[in-house]
Amino acid sequence: MSITRGVSAPQGRVAALLRLRDFRRLLGTRLLSQLSDGVFQVSLASYVVFSPERQPTPGAIASAFAVLLLPFCLFGPFAGPLLDRWRRRQILLYGNLLRLALCLGTAALVLIHVPTAAFFGAALLVTGVNRFILAGLSAALPQVVEPALLVGANAVAPTLGTVATTLGGGSAFLVRLVLPGGPQANAALLGLAALGYGSASLAARTMGPDLLGPERGRQAPQRLRTLLVETTRGLVAGLRHLVHDCRPASYALAAVTACRFSYGLLLVLLLMLCRNSFAPPGDQSAGIRWLGLALAASGAGFFSAAVITPWATRRVGVPGWLVCCAALAAVLTAALGLFFTPVPIITAAYLLGLVSQGVKISTDTLVQTSVEDAFRGRVFAVYDVLFNGALVAAAAVTALVMSPSGHSVAVVLGSSVLYAITALAYGLTLRQAPPVPHSAAPVPPDA
Repeated sequence: MSITRGVSAPQGRVAALLRLRDFRRLLGTRLLSQLSDGVFQVSLASYVVFSPERQPTPGAIASAFAVLLLPFCLFGPFAGPLLDRWRRRQILLYGNLLRLALCLGTAALVLIHVPTAAFFGAALLVTGVNRFILAGLSAALPQVVEPALLVGANAVAPTLGTVATTLGGGSAFLVRLVLPGGPQANAALLGLAALGYGSASLAARTMGPDLLGPERGRQAPQRLRTLLVETTRGLVAGLRHLVHDCRPASYALAAVTACRFSYGLLLVLLLMLCRNSFAPPGDQSAGIRWLGLALAASGAGFFSAAVITPWATRRVGVPGWLVCCAALAAVLTAALGLFFTPVPIITAAYLLGLVSQGVKISTDTLVQTSVEDAFRGRVFAVYDVLFNGALVAAAAVTALVMSPSGHSVAVVLGSSVLYAITALAYGLTLRQAPPVPHSAAPVPPDA
């Protein structure tokens, strides 16, 4: 415990963390893994949206969203029980090795022009393994950091991981720009992702097999089937607690799910505009540049929300800020989205990124402050399923109603109306229960 004496400033806590050898090794494994995640995500987008040999459709984009997010919905709640049975260092070591092999296999599938369904199946395996890797990285932190530094570690590691994913994606965008179009470019990006996953596996190998836990011998391990059944029952109990005993959190979760659905509709519209409207369909490089700019603007909005939200909630309260964000999104979507031209759309990407993350931060805070500790983990598991499932559902809806050009007045106005209904409905719920105090500090955005 002596390492923490006199450490009060954030810089001091970071310095104390970086003096811990095992923390540095775990952090290095995280950064290499999430850097590769960014490259893989761009390779998936490049294959689906910017391959010259195929015309992208909202349906193809919906499939890509499913590949990226369904593992978080389907496997996420069950990752914890499995991580308590398997050695976490081995998960990081062999999980990244498995992703290396899967990426190389997927690259080979791209080169031999397999059907798109086969590509999506291989990519789904990569993202399925990723869910266990991310959960293992978080679960392992208490094994390498003493309790006094754990809060700082939970802030530093996921934040740097997000930065690594962003840098990986940005680097992959630049590589894709200099490569000629075609399956070779997509295969090259998958090869780069594989190289990164191999490096993450080597970083994990520097740690001892038992360093990251779980600790053995304290209790007899349960049968796997029993664990899975109990996890399912726990999710049902968490959902029941939300509906019957914790109305403020359930209303906030309903609001963030509706906002996430609207954001998903607009995100698919943005992809279609960048691919087919902002640049000639045959000019892949121009489309990639527009998409990179739009995603950078949205990311800047997310980070701006981390700065603005604490200031705003001190003035209007956490629930009030959630209402304001949903209402602002309704106005911004209708005011900027109907132009279908680059400058208003890029501006909307920034502003909607800001208000969407403001809704997310507010909901995190409301759940953490209004749900009993005994149910909080299960409620956040339900939250994770709703948050990611809403984006997949939105992409599926756009596949039915949006044209490949992205010029869809119905999607823009529908999203605006849904944002407005969310702001009004959630605002009305605040009259039925006492609001969260203004002093409730919003939690920082998660990775």
